[in-house]
Amino acid sequence: MNPYQKKRRWKIFLLVFAIVIGSASVLYSDFFVKKMEREEATQFKLWVKVAEQRMKMYDNEMLAEVFETIKKNNKMDVIITKADGAIYLWDGLDSTKTLYPDNKQKEYDSLYFAKQLNIMKQQHLPTAMKGIYGEPLIAYYKDSAILTQLRYFPYIQLGVIALFLLTAYVAFSAARKAEQDQVWVGLAKETAHQLGTPISSLMAWVEIIKTRYNAQDDSLIAEMENDISRLEIIADRFSKIGSKPILEDHVVYVVVENFINYFRIRTSDKINFIIEGDKQVRAMLCVPLFDWVIENLLKNAVNAIDNEGTITVNIIENLVKEEVFIDVSDTGKGIPRAMFDTVFQPGYTTRKRGWGLGLSLTKRMVENYHNGQIFVKDSEPGKGTTFRIILKSSITYEPTSN
Repeated sequence: MNPYQKKRRWKIFLLVFAIVIGSASVLYSDFFVKKMEREEATQFKLWVKVAEQRMKMYDNEMLAEVFETIKKNNKMDVIITKADGAIYLWDGLDSTKTLYPDNKQKEYDSLYFAKQLNIMKQQHLPTAMKGIYGEPLIAYYKDSAILTQLRYFPYIQLGVIALFLLTAYVAFSAARKAEQDQVWVGLAKETAHQLGTPISSLMAWVEIIKTRYNAQDDSLIAEMENDISRLEIIADRFSKIGSKPILEDHVVYVVVENFINYFRIRTSDKINFIIEGDKQVRAMLCVPLFDWVIENLLKNAVNAIDNEGTITVNIIENLVKEEVFIDVSDTGKGIPRAMFDTVFQPGYTTRKRGWGLGLSLTKRMVENYHNGQIFVKDSEPGKGTTFRIILKSSITYEPTSN
């Protein structure tokens, strides 16, 4: 199992674990909510019975005290209406408002009482009761403030936990990325340092061979010198990681063509290389690092081709946005659409001996050092893949005026 698959499984496990905890919290809170609903329903029925008796025996002082005690302990808002729906009595509502226009000590607000009654009708079924003279009345009640808060509490709790986890994830991801960057930089600079000594020795040995065997014009020696120069470029690439590279104005077609000419003779003859498109468009490039980008994409394309195939590099200028598109296409085995973003993750590889770092490095060099973009433009299993690089053109166009 590669590191990316292992990390993905851990993410899925943690997500499932979080869902289980969240569901358990909601279910546990829901249990208490239902229990409290039953208690309030029982309390309301008791209130209705006592209120009914109070109306029948309004001159009984002892019952009046009992009713007042129950009324004080009642945490619910209650409205009693007549059979025709007109509000008859209420309890627990806003004490500063009244339904009687002649009450000058309180604010007359009939809409407030109508709204509260509508809420009560939506929340609970009414209870029938009888008034002072036996006339039919209907009692309604609303959930207490504590019950209402308890309903929303688990969702607020989950929201706070999710916000905390998100903040922690972002913080740890940033710290991990900074640590990874330090490891990349340290490893790259150490690699460049270690390559320096053998490269210098190889250059000396080539000069000795040329002198001793009079091989100044030998084509094999020339290719050896090209490879040594390539090693110098690679060492220079590693030394540039972690520091801001110097970008210079270059013709993109020429830079890409020079590298393909070098890469072509070191690849199988069964793979055909084609470069096409705009030969004049320019962009700000750090050539050693940009060659590395092209090299990784070409190697990836070669590995995707089983036997024979074609690799095409197409350079396109977007005049409207003043951008350069570099499309690297192959006729290889393709990439499933679900893996378009995954291929740039460190550690992801389909090769048994691969480290899964090539495309991850490529993305870093395009985005961090060249301020560009790279993504899988198109791919179809069994037919091939196209990667697209987008760079800012160094040619600006002034709008024409008639």
